[in-house]
Amino acid sequence: MYLYHSVNKANFQKELNLVKNIKKIARDVLINESQAIQNLTSLIDESFEACVKEIYSAKGRVVVTGIGKSAIIANKIVATLNSTGTPALFMHAADAIHGDLGMIQSDDIVMCLSKSGNTPEIKVLVPLLKRRGSKLVALVSNTNSYLAQQADFVLNATIAEEACPHNLAPTTSTTAHLAMGDALAVCLLELRHFSSRDFAEFHPGGSLGKQLYLKVSDIYTHNALPMVRAETLLKDVILEISSKRLGCTAVVDEKSTLLGIITDGDLRRMLQKNINIATVTAVDIMSKTPKRIEKDEFAVKALHQMQENNITQLVVMDGEKISGFIHLHDLLKEGIV
Repeated sequence: MYLYHSVNKANFQKELNLVKNIKKIARDVLINESQAIQNLTSLIDESFEACVKEIYSAKGRVVVTGIGKSAIIANKIVATLNSTGTPALFMHAADAIHGDLGMIQSDDIVMCLSKSGNTPEIKVLVPLLKRRGSKLVALVSNTNSYLAQQADFVLNATIAEEACPHNLAPTTSTTAHLAMGDALAVCLLELRHFSSRDFAEFHPGGSLGKQLYLKVSDIYTHNALPMVRAETLLKDVILEISSKRLGCTAVVDEKSTLLGIITDGDLRRMLQKNINIATVTAVDIMSKTPKRIEKDEFAVKALHQMQENNITQLVVMDGEKISGFIHLHDLLKEGIV
C-alpha cells in the first residue's frame, strides 16, 4: 500500500511539472521550427532556381508524391500550386506502384517528398519514374540520400533536428518541406505575373473570393437613396434620414449635383450647439467633402476607406453623378469584413 501511494505521488508530481512547463515546451517547438525555416534561406541554390525555371517552362503538370506525413504535405503543396496558377496533382507513392503511375503524362514533372530520401516505397518508385523519362524533383532533408542522388533537381530542406524531444516525430521536417513548397509556388506565381484577378478566378467562394470579385455596384443598389435639397429644414432632414435607414442623407442642388452629406453624427454635433434649430437647413450642417467611391470599385476597397476614415458609409458615384450609398452593414452582410 505504501509503495502504491509513493508511485502515485511520484506520477502526480511528474505530471504537475509537465503542466508547469507547457508554455515553455510550446515556445521551444516554435523556436525550433522558426529557426529551421530561417536556415532554409541559405539552402536556396542553383538547383532550386533551375527547378523553378523547369516547372515554369513545362507543358505538363507537377505531380507531387510522398508517403506518410510527407504525403500530407504533398497534398498541401498541390493545393497551393493549383490555386496560384501552376497545374498540379497528388499521387500517393504507395499507390503509384499499384496503377497510379498511369496518371503521369509525358510532359509532367514529378516532385517527390521524403525526409530521409531512403524509404522503401521511394526506392521502388524512383526507377519506374526514370524509366518513363519523367523529370524528377527531390524535396528532401538528406541530400546524400538515394532520392537526392537520382533526382534531376534537389530542393534542400535539411534540418538540424525535429521539435519532437526524441527527434523522431516529423515536426520540424514537415514544416520545412511545407515552407519550401510555398517558396516554390510563390516564385512560379511571380514568374507567371499571377494577379489578384487571376486569384479571384480560382477562389470564387467564401469571404476571400468576395474580396477579389465583389464590386460596390453589386451591393449598393439594394439601398434607398436618401436625398434632400440644400434649403431643406432640419425637421425634414431628420425624417429623410430616418425613413431611408442608412444613418445619412445626400444634399443636392436643383440639378441633383452632390453638395455634401449629413450623417447622424452631424445631427448630434449640431444639437450640442446653442442655436435655433427651427431655422437650420441642410446646407448649414452638411459635410461638404464627403468620402466617395466609384460604383465599379471592388467592395473591399470601400471597406478599407471606411476603416481608414473611421466612418460607416460612403457616397457611391457614377462619374460626377451620385448613385447611392454603401454602408458598413452591407459589407458585414456579404461576409467581407
